[in-house]
Amino acid sequence: MILPLGPIHPGLKEPLRLKLKTQGEKVISAEIDYGYVHRGIERIMEGKTWQKAIYLAERVCGICSYIHTQTFAETFEKISGEQAPLRAQYLRVLTNELDRIQSHLLANSTFFKAIEHETLFMYMLALREPVMDAIELLTGNRVNMGWNVVGGVRMDAKDIHLQQIMEIMIKLEAGYDRYVEMYEQGPLVGLRSKKVGRMSKEDAIKGRAVGPIGRGSGLKHDLREDHHTYRDHLDFKVIWRKEGDNFARNMNRFDEIPQSISLIKQVIENIPKGDTRNKVEIGKGYGEWRNEAPRGEVTYMIETNGNLINNVSIRTPSIMNIDSCARYMLNDVATVSDAIATYASVDPCIACAERVIVANEKGEEKHYQGIFDIK
Repeated sequence: MILPLGPIHPGLKEPLRLKLKTQGEKVISAEIDYGYVHRGIERIMEGKTWQKAIYLAERVCGICSYIHTQTFAETFEKISGEQAPLRAQYLRVLTNELDRIQSHLLANSTFFKAIEHETLFMYMLALREPVMDAIELLTGNRVNMGWNVVGGVRMDAKDIHLQQIMEIMIKLEAGYDRYVEMYEQGPLVGLRSKKVGRMSKEDAIKGRAVGPIGRGSGLKHDLREDHHTYRDHLDFKVIWRKEGDNFARNMNRFDEIPQSISLIKQVIENIPKGDTRNKVEIGKGYGEWRNEAPRGEVTYMIETNGNLINNVSIRTPSIMNIDSCARYMLNDVATVSDAIATYASVDPCIACAERVIVANEKGEEKHYQGIFDIK
């Protein structure tokens, strides 16, 4: 039988329809239907100046909104042949890693809620709050920060705020292992985690899985190792696992948090003096830029006439990861409850997956109805 879940369902944090083909309780295959919160942000950006479009870029995703403005700004900087001052680059890393920590904690809390582990669900949210406070100390806002501009960041950080952020990181690090151990060694680790929702390295490559989802299946790829600030100034290494199951994906996020704390400490201890913004003359042309968002690769492809945006295309990680989930992870899952847990382990973001307008062969705009409709 076909078992439809959604578009509104207690197990789904955003609206979409998950269609499970089942044989008894066993899930044989799955299909995803989108189109319930379609927004068309890319088309709205066309004809706008970068000052207006960057406002829209920050609203592509509600959880990891920060990286979209950084990627947008760095795309324009590439077109113009400019780079942000080194101090601004360090502040971008600081904000990016704070945002990564809160996103990973929220992702794992959602998984624990899906498997009805209310204790760890609440602990993850409690750990996340001081990180959100640190983001607010730095940028003035918790979610939509308005932090990046083309050429740098909007304002400088005070030393007292950097020290307060350092104290928050030290406190987070001190008790962090306890919560990881509760999951890794606890009685529920075998329930809907280990050996559930498996995706091999080969399938991860075919599905183009990115971020902790791909790295949980053995893909040793993280765009931060190629970014000039991380590569040239910070100690960074790719974290990955090979099991390819729900457990590996959650643990990969857990393992990345101490590394983000380390990067934040490196930034605060070594941040150089200087300007936080260069004046950039926007050039005419086309540019692409990629960054590692909490969920994986975010790519911006922008064409500008030097003043207005002619065309923009945004590739977000959730579309590849949800596709990989439907095609590979949900095949041959033992129960429907395991399927819900597997879907939650992917940390899907429907908002960023539904940012686009898709045109048919006649050039007529339409909402797309399913991930497999896209050629």
